[in-house]
Amino acid sequence: MQHDDLLVGFDTSDDAAVYRLTDDLAVVQTIDFFPPIVDDPYDFGAIAAVNALSDVYAMGGTPLLALNIVCFPEDLPKEVLGRMLLGGMDVAKEAGIVIAGGHTVKDREPKYGLSVTGIVRPDSIVTNAAAAAGDDLVLTKPLGSGIITTAAKAGVTDDATLAGAVATMRQLNRAGGEAMVAAGVKSATDITGFGLAGHMLGMLKASGTAAKVRFPDVPLLPGVRELAERGVVPGGTRNNLDAFDPQIAWGDSITDEEKLIFCDAQTSGGLLIAVPQASTQAVLDGLAQRGVTGAVIGHVVAEEDAANTLEVTA
Repeated sequence: MQHDDLLVGFDTSDDAAVYRLTDDLAVVQTIDFFPPIVDDPYDFGAIAAVNALSDVYAMGGTPLLALNIVCFPEDLPKEVLGRMLLGGMDVAKEAGIVIAGGHTVKDREPKYGLSVTGIVRPDSIVTNAAAAAGDDLVLTKPLGSGIITTAAKAGVTDDATLAGAVATMRQLNRAGGEAMVAAGVKSATDITGFGLAGHMLGMLKASGTAAKVRFPDVPLLPGVRELAERGVVPGGTRNNLDAFDPQIAWGDSITDEEKLIFCDAQTSGGLLIAVPQASTQAVLDGLAQRGVTGAVIGHVVAEEDAANTLEVTA
């Protein structure tokens, strides 16, 4: 649907919709929910809430208000539901937002998430369609949550490895959003189910650009490389590789396991930020001041300067 005040809609598959209210104020709207990816209901609720809020941060916005979305089986103890909602509520408190209610339906499988409303200045919107040749690509969280949570469900990873993934998924992307807005960044996206490969390709397509990435510069969660080498990889990750492989020029020394990690389906991943080189250090410093480590993993190039939409080398 087209409307003069719909500043960001579905045209470029961006992270959230943005609707202008006045010349100085716009609303950011998003919704996200999914079934459990970890066994602990509190952790699941917290991760789901962080994941939903991430879309607003990725647009350069400030979340204000959320509504719970819950699907829950009749045969599960209500204590499980309470723990899920408590995880979401604690994240809302951390983010400084209000959960003002929500909606619940009966379902065979639990599902949880949030509908989030935020605000942004129309002249400060960050989209996935503004990456420019010469921009550095900064990633704010390590990869591998899909592989690690799959391994945990199969009982083939240790508690410390899972705890590292949970801590990363539980981390708000507020720091990334604040740091990039302070530096005047115009293009970013968050990394979720389509993996780093899919969401980066989406940004490049929307921006009419290409990119070159060095895999050794991409941060990985501890333990993920070993699990991938053992073949512990979710179906969604393999589907991502099958879908995106034709658009990626892989370096000769990139292994099959590294390709899968690059395409790993993430939950509550970090922000991928396209930063003009003159502002890269300001973004990295802004992240560090907020307790987050950013990694420069590559750079944006003009389409004619790349062998494919995305080149990944060792």
